[in-house]
Amino acid sequence: MTLLNNNLWLSLPAERVSTPAKAAEGSYPPYNIELPPEDARGPEVLRITRAVAGFGHEDLDVLVEDGELRIRGAKRDETPKDYLHCGIAAREFKRTFALANGVEVRKAELHEGLLAIELERPNRAKRVFKIGVASVG
Repeated sequence: MTLLNNNLWLSLPAERVSTPAKAAEGSYPPYNIELPPEDARGPEVLRITRAVAGFGHEDLDVLVEDGELRIRGAKRDETPKDYLHCGIAAREFKRTFALANGVEVRKAELHEGLLAIELERPNRAKRVFKIGVASVG
């Protein structure tokens, strides 16, 4: 699925779902993709926000490789705990987004359990040029 078709930014891989458990994996942790208000002079910005409660910055990896944004989360050497109730999921996750040409990751911030990743695409100057028409014959 390509997001913002007329204004290409990124695409999501088609998920192959064989069981309900696999379907839940694809949506964990939940995320939003939003267009923040435009700054008239600056580059265009897109924000991906993932709900990663229970993960610290040391548990998260945000990588750009071969034109793909890869977000991974894995708890590192957590000491065992005895829970009376455990409602905050802490299982590993990974999500990949294919970036359109020219789109770059500007920053990644973790604040109050939300991982916000900002992408930017520099404003493109309009290219207008006249094509000469040649006479044939």
